[in-house]
Amino acid sequence: MTPRQAPLACRRSIPLLSGMIWLALVTFTACATTAGEGNAATFRNRDVAKSVQFLQTGRASYYANKFKNRRTANGERYNPDALTAAHPKAPFGTLLLVKRKRTGRYVVVRVNDRGPHIRGRILDLSTAAARKLGILSSGVAEVEVYKVDPKSVYASRL
Repeated sequence: MTPRQAPLACRRSIPLLSGMIWLALVTFTACATTAGEGNAATFRNRDVAKSVQFLQTGRASYYANKFKNRRTANGERYNPDALTAAHPKAPFGTLLLVKRKRTGRYVVVRVNDRGPHIRGRILDLSTAAARKLGILSSGVAEVEVYKVDPKSVYASRL
């Protein structure tokens, strides 16, 4: 055996050892990520990612014009030009960031009503919110819904 060449058993164990180290690094890295960091990957703007918490994903639609000036569940009148939404469970006044999955566009809305009352939908948006997301022509879109921290910059804009 020459000094430059390692024994055969040693040469076989080096790839095995490096594979085990790689697997350990991947495992520990995956376990170290938190739910908050998942939001950072979703949004290009890190300020947005820090101020939201994921709620749900599903289909959103928007109110028909026939509901204009009718009372919502919290008592105020529906205004199609306001950035509002109907959600089945979120408390009134909760700020939600709604992101359209296909385009990445998002809008912050305030919950002021209950609904939607159509099976398979998670949110009814005002006409203004639907316009910002670009769903007026289709009427329905796949969205991700996030709860906005009331102390964030985005909450102060409404």
